[in-house]
Amino acid sequence: MGRYSKVGMEVPFIGSDSIKWVEASVADTHASSSGSRPITPPTEDCASCSVIGTPPTYLIWRICRRLPHAIEILELNADKDIPRVGLRISFPEALSSFAYICKNEINSAYGNVYLLYVLSVSGIAYLLRLKNVSAYSASFIFSSNEILHFDTNISPDCLPITAVAATTGCFIIGRDDGSVTCFKLGVLDENAPGFMYELRDEAALSRLWGLMSRSRLAGSVRDLVVSDIHGRKIVFVLHSDGSLRVWDLLRHGKLFSQSLSSPGTAFSRLWVGPVDVDAHAIPLAIMYTQSMGVNMQGLGICNLNFSSGEKYILSLGSSMQYIPLTQGKVTDVKFSSNKIWVLTEDGLLEHDLLSLNVDTEKGHSYSLQEAFIAEQLFQSSEHSLDYLYQTTCSIFSSSKVQIIGFVSSIFLRRLLHPGVYSSSVLRLTLEDYDKRWTDNEFQALTIDELSREILLLIEHEAINGSSFSAFKCWKEFCLRYFDRWRKRNTPFNLLVDSTSGAVGLIRENAVSMFRSLEDIELFAYGAFEELEDFPKFGVDVSSSGLEREILFEVLRCSRLLGRRLGPVISPIVYESVVGVSVTSTEDIVPRLLNTVKCGYNASVAASNVSDLGADFIWKKELLEHKTLRKFTMDTLISIHGLCEKASGWVRVLNVIESYLNLLVPRKPTMSSDVSNVTLNANISIIVQATSQVAELMFESALNVLLFLSYILDISGQVHMLPDDMSRIQLELIPMVHEIIAEWLIIHFLATMPSESHSAEDFSSQLSSLKIDSDSGKGSWIAKLGSVDFTLAFILVLDAQGSSEGWSNQSLSCLPKPQNFINLVSHFSSWLVWGMSREAPLYIFGHSTEIALSLLRHGQYNAVQNLLMIVDAHLRNEKSSISIQNSDGQWCVLHHLRGCSLLAQAQSGLCRTSKEKKVSEAMRCFFRASSGEGAAQALQKLSDEAGLSHLGIPGCGSAAAWKLHYYQWVMQKFEQYNISDAACQFALAALEQVDEAVVPDGNASKVFFSDESATSIKGRLWANVFKFALDLDKYYDAYCALVSNPDDENRFICLRRFIIVLYERGATKILCDSHLPFIGLNDKAEQELAWKAACSDISARPNPYKLLYAFEMQQQNWRKAATYIYLYSAQLENESSLRSHQNTSLVLQERLNGISAAINCLHLVHPMYAWIDSQMCGSHLQSVSHPTKRARTMTEQCGVDAQAQRQDSYIGIEKLEDEFVVISAEHLLSLANVQWMNTRSGNLPSDLVDLLVETNFYDMAFTVVLRFWKDSGLKRELEKVFSAMALKCCPNKASFPMAGSPGLLLTYSKDEMMMEEPFNLDFQSKKMKSSQWEALEKYLEKYKGFHGRLPVVVAETLLRADPQIELPLWLVNLFKGARRESRGMTGQESNPATLFRLYVDYGRYPEATELLVEYVEAYASVRPAGVIYRKRPFATWFPYTAIERLWCHLEESIRLGHMTDQCEKLKVLLHGALRSHLILLKTDSEDAISSVL
Repeated sequence: MGRYSKVGMEVPFIGSDSIKWVEASVADTHASSSGSRPITPPTEDCASCSVIGTPPTYLIWRICRRLPHAIEILELNADKDIPRVGLRISFPEALSSFAYICKNEINSAYGNVYLLYVLSVSGIAYLLRLKNVSAYSASFIFSSNEILHFDTNISPDCLPITAVAATTGCFIIGRDDGSVTCFKLGVLDENAPGFMYELRDEAALSRLWGLMSRSRLAGSVRDLVVSDIHGRKIVFVLHSDGSLRVWDLLRHGKLFSQSLSSPGTAFSRLWVGPVDVDAHAIPLAIMYTQSMGVNMQGLGICNLNFSSGEKYILSLGSSMQYIPLTQGKVTDVKFSSNKIWVLTEDGLLEHDLLSLNVDTEKGHSYSLQEAFIAEQLFQSSEHSLDYLYQTTCSIFSSSKVQIIGFVSSIFLRRLLHPGVYSSSVLRLTLEDYDKRWTDNEFQALTIDELSREILLLIEHEAINGSSFSAFKCWKEFCLRYFDRWRKRNTPFNLLVDSTSGAVGLIRENAVSMFRSLEDIELFAYGAFEELEDFPKFGVDVSSSGLEREILFEVLRCSRLLGRRLGPVISPIVYESVVGVSVTSTEDIVPRLLNTVKCGYNASVAASNVSDLGADFIWKKELLEHKTLRKFTMDTLISIHGLCEKASGWVRVLNVIESYLNLLVPRKPTMSSDVSNVTLNANISIIVQATSQVAELMFESALNVLLFLSYILDISGQVHMLPDDMSRIQLELIPMVHEIIAEWLIIHFLATMPSESHSAEDFSSQLSSLKIDSDSGKGSWIAKLGSVDFTLAFILVLDAQGSSEGWSNQSLSCLPKPQNFINLVSHFSSWLVWGMSREAPLYIFGHSTEIALSLLRHGQYNAVQNLLMIVDAHLRNEKSSISIQNSDGQWCVLHHLRGCSLLAQAQSGLCRTSKEKKVSEAMRCFFRASSGEGAAQALQKLSDEAGLSHLGIPGCGSAAAWKLHYYQWVMQKFEQYNISDAACQFALAALEQVDEAVVPDGNASKVFFSDESATSIKGRLWANVFKFALDLDKYYDAYCALVSNPDDENRFICLRRFIIVLYERGATKILCDSHLPFIGLNDKAEQELAWKAACSDISARPNPYKLLYAFEMQQQNWRKAATYIYLYSAQLENESSLRSHQNTSLVLQERLNGISAAINCLHLVHPMYAWIDSQMCGSHLQSVSHPTKRARTMTEQCGVDAQAQRQDSYIGIEKLEDEFVVISAEHLLSLANVQWMNTRSGNLPSDLVDLLVETNFYDMAFTVVLRFWKDSGLKRELEKVFSAMALKCCPNKASFPMAGSPGLLLTYSKDEMMMEEPFNLDFQSKKMKSSQWEALEKYLEKYKGFHGRLPVVVAETLLRADPQIELPLWLVNLFKGARRESRGMTGQESNPATLFRLYVDYGRYPEATELLVEYVEAYASVRPAGVIYRKRPFATWFPYTAIERLWCHLEESIRLGHMTDQCEKLKVLLHGALRSHLILLKTDSEDAISSVL
C-alpha cells in the first residue's frame, strides 16, 4: 500500500457471521400516504456503532442494498459472549443510508432503553423506542406507542434531502438548496410550536419572509455531523461549494462559517474527531477530490480551535494537511486518541495527528481479513496452488490417492479455519455445484458431514481421478469461495471506542477488531523500522549495528529459502503432524530441504503428461532448472556474505539463538484469578488473535529450521567448523523443534473445532461439567461441535476458579490494537506453561492439564492429536530417558493418550482405523505402566481429572502396581467391548500375580486385600475365558478354562462355555475330539444334561442331539442311545400336548432319533443292548436348575402318565417296533391323515386300515408282517387284500358333478355336460387301473404267506359286483401251471375253487367255459401222460359243484331267465360231461384190466 508499513491486521469475531435474526416489523400504516417520489439518494451499504453506558454496550446497525427495507441491529458487550441473535426491523418502504441509535434519555419506561432514528427514501422520519435485543421474539410488530414518524416533506416542492444527522431528541436534514432543518422528534408533538425549525444566517432574519423562503443560503448540503462539545450539541455542515458552517443546535445560532474551496477541489464528506480539551481543538477530516490534471482523492486534516467561555469562538487552524489516497476507495474515517483511521478498499490506514506535518504520505497500515483468507486458501499469489501441488508430489512418494487425501485434508482444514469459514458463503459456493439444502438441513449438518459433502463434490468434479485434476477442482472451489466471501463481507464502517481506544470493522455479515503486530510479526513482514526497542531481541546494538544487520540478513536468507517453495511449507508440515499423514513427521523437513536443493521431482511431470501435455512439461522443466540454478547461486552468495560480515559462524549462531529466544512463548509473570471468567467477546477475539500469532510464529520457526538444516547440509561449501555444526545439531535444531511444537500446540488449540458429545453419553458429559446457575458454562454447551467454538474456549471456561486458569484482566471493554500484544502473549504462555508459579519439570508440562480438561469434555480426537505432538517431540529429544524417570508425567501423557485413543475407537470408525486406534491405545497403556513414578502420578490424575478412580491404593511393589493398573485397563477395554485388547491386559496381569503376592504365614495375599493368589488367578483366567468367548476363539477359551486353578471358577466357566457354544451354534467343537475334557467329562455331560432338561425341545441346536454326539465321541454307546431316545420321547410328549403344526417334521425327527438309538445299541454287546428309561428320566428330573418355561398342569400330568406307561427297559426289538409304527404314522402325516396312537397294547389294526385306505400298501404290509404271526397274520392279510379288492371295484354310488373348477377353457353348457364326465371318468379309470396293478403286484408278492388270498380277492370282487369280469392275471392265479392228469385239483386257490365261485355268484357261462376247458384238457393229454391219468385217484373234478351248475341252469330255464343261453350252456355242459364220463369209464376198465 505505497509507503505504508504493515503494523497490524484484522481479527474477526468468530461466529459474528452466523447471526440468527429475529424478524420484527413496522406496520404499513406508518408508511407515506402520498406515495411520493424518493427524495433521498437510493439505499447504499452503510453501518455504524454507538457506544453506550459503562461498561460499554456496542450497538451495531447495518443497512444493506440487498435488504433496503430493513435495518439489522446487533448488541455487543465485551464482557459477554458474542451475540448469536440479532434484531432485523423491516419497514414498509426502503430506507435511506442513515440511522442513529442512542440511549433513551427522554422516556425509558416499559424497558425502552434505546432510541432508533431512521429515514425512508420518501422522506418519512421514524423514531423507534427499542428494548434490549434479547427481549424480542420472532414476528414482533411494533405498537403505535413504540413508534413516532413524521413526513419531512413539509411542502410539495421540497427539494431532495442530501444529508441526514440525528441526536437525542432532534432529527436534522440537509437539502439540495443548502437548508438545514431540525425536527424535535420524540420531544415535542409535531403540531407543537418549536417542533420544526431551520438553521439560517442571522443577517437573513431582517429580510422579508417571502424573500427569505426563496433565497439560496449556500451550496447543497454534502454532510452533516453532530458533535457534543462541553455538553453542547454542535452541528457541522459541509456544503458543496466548500463552505464549512458550525451551528449551535440549542441556540439555533451559527458559530463558524468559512469557505475551504480551492480551484479544482471538490469536498464530499466530513468527519469530526473528539475534542482535545488540552489543545482546545477539534480535529476535522474532509474528503476531497482534485479534478485538475490527474484525478486524485485524499483527506484534508485540520483543527478547529475554540475558546471556552460564555460564547464559543471558533477558528480554523493555521494550515490544512493533506493525505493523498492513491489506491482504494475511502469507506470511512474515524478519530481516536491523536490518531486518524482511514478505511479503504485495500486496508486500514493509520496516521498520527501529531506527526502529520512530517510526512503525510507515510503511515501505518492494517491488513484486512481478505488478505488472511487469500493466504489461507492459497489465493494471495497466482502460483500458490501450483507450489502446493508440485511440492506435495515431490516430497511424497505415495500413490495418487494418498496424495489427494493429504492435500484435500489441507484444504478442508483451511476452509474450516475460524475466520475463514462462513456457513452462508460455503452454502452459496456449494449451490454453484448444484448442492442444495433447506435451512434446517444445512444447519443440521455436522462438521464431518459437511467435510464429506465437499470431498464427494471434489471427487465428482475430478474427471479422470488424477491428482492434478483434483488440484484444479480445489483451486476452482477455493476461488469461488473467496469471491463469494468478498461479496458477502464488504467492509461498511469502522467501529471506534474513544474511551478504550479499540478499533474495529463492521462488515456486511461480520464484525471484527484490529490488532497490532507482535515484534516477530514485524520482522516477518519486513517492517524493521517499526521496532522501537531493538535491544530486547538480545542483539548487541552498540557495535555499529553489526549484529542487527546479521539478524536482518539471516531472516532474509530464511525467507529466501521459504519463497523457494512458496507459502506451502507450513501447511504441509502442520498437516503431517495433526492431520492425515502419508509419511512420518521426521521425514518432512529433510524432504522439503531436498526439494529446495534439487528442485521438483521430474516424476511429477511424467505423471501428468496426459493432463498438461509433453511440450508444456518440457518447458516447465527447463524453467525450473534455470530457477534452481539462480536460486542456488543467490543463496550461496548471500550465505557467504553473511559469514564474511559476521567474521565466522559463531556470531551468526549467537544471533540466531537470540532470535529463537524471542520466539519462545513467554512464561507467565502474574498469578491467576479466573473466578469470574465467562465466555465473552474479548476471549473470542483473543483466541482468534492468538491463532494468527501462533501461525506466524510457527512459520518463522519453520523457516529458521529450514535455514539451519540447509546450511548444515552445505556446511562444507560455507566453511563451517565441526563445533559450529555440533552446536546446530545439538542445541539450535532441538530448540527450534521445541518452539515449533509449542506454537503448533497453541495454534491447534486456538483453531481446532470442538467435538460434539454423542447422544448416548451426553447426559453424563453434562453432569461432568458441574453446571449450575452461577457458573456461566451452560450457555456454551450447545456450541460444542461448531467451527467457531474451538478447544481454547473449553480450556478457558473449564479452568474457571482453578489455580491453572487464565487471568482475565480488565476486559470489560474492547481492547485497543496495542493491548492485543500483551493479551496474546499472556494467553499463549498460559496454554504452554500454565499459570502456576512453579515452572513445569519438563517442557509441555501444562499439556497434561490441557489433555485432562479436553478429556473430561469428550474431546478425544483433540487429546490424541495434542499428545501425539508432545510425544513426537519427546521422542526426538535427547532427554527422553530423563523424562521417563521424572515424576511420572511421561506416564500420565501416555495414559491420557491411551484413554483418548480408546474413546476414538468407539466413534464409528472403519474396522482398519479402529484396529489401529486400539493397537496404539494398548501400546500407550503399556508404556504408561512402565515408567517410574507412574503409580503416584496416575493416582493424582484420577482425583484431579474427575475420571473413574483407578482404585489403586498407595504404594506397593512394581509388580503389584502393574497388576492393578492392567486390571483397570482391562476393565476399560471391556467397557468398550474391545475384548481382544482386554484379553491382552488380563494375560499381562496374570504375569504379575506371582511377583505381587507377598507370603504371609500359610496364606498368600496381595498387599491390598485378603484375596488369595489362587482366587486372583481364577478371576483373571475367567476374564481371559470370557474375552476369548467374545472373540469366538473357542480353543483359547477352553485353554483358559482348563488353566483356571480355582475349581469353582473353572466349573462356572465350563457351564458358560457350553451355554455360549450352544447359543452360537458352535457346539460341533464339543464333539470333534479337538477339546480333551480331561477330568471334566462328567461335568460337561452334567451341564449338557441340565441344558437339555431346561431347554425347549424345539431349540436349535437340540441339546439332546448334542448329548448324543458328545457321548458318541466318548464311545459311550448306551448313553448316546439313551439321550437320543429321550429326545424322541420328548418330541412325542410335546406333539401330544400341543397342536403341532409340523407333525410330519416331528415324526421324522422321532424316526431319526429311534434309528440312531437302534444303531447305537447294535454297537453294544447283546447282553447290554437296552435302555433304562426310568433311570434317564429320574436323572433329568433331578436337575436343580430352573427351566426356561413353566410347564402347565396338563403337560406335567401327561409326562407322568407317559413315564408310567413306559417300560423300564427298552430293547432293540421294542425300538424296532416303535420305529415301524412311527414310520407308518409319518407316511400318514404326509398325506394329512392323523392317527391317534392310544398305546393300549393292542395290535395296530386301525393303523393298517388307514394305510390301506391311503394307498400306503408297502407300509401296511410292513406293519402287518411286523405285528401279526400265524393265523392272525392270515386273517390280517385277508382283510388287507379284501380292502384292496374293494378299491378296484367300480364306484357306482356317485358321479362327479358338472361345472367343477379347474378348466383351462370356457365351455358351453352342453359341452360341459358332455366333456367333463368324460374327463372325470377317464381319471377314475386311470386310478382304478393303478389299483388293479397294485392288487396284482402285492397279491403275487404275498400269496406265499396265505394261499387263499386269490380266493379272498376273487370272492370280494364277485361279492361286490357279481357281473365283474375277473382280470386274466387273477384267473391265471387259480389255474396255475396245469397238470394234464390232475383235472381241476391244486392248491387252495385252484380251478375248482374258481369254478365254485362262478357257480355261487351266477357266472354260469364262465363256469361252463372253465369246466369245458379242463375236461377237454383232460381228454387231450399226450400219449406219454396217459399212463399217469389211468392211475387210481389220478384225477378229480368238482362234481358236486357241477351238479349245482346243472340244477341252476335247469332252474333258469324253468323260470324263463335267459332260456336260450341256458339251453346252449346245458347242451355244452351235457356234451362235455358225457365225453368225460366215457373217458373215465375207459380209463377205469383199463386200470382194472391192468391189475388183473
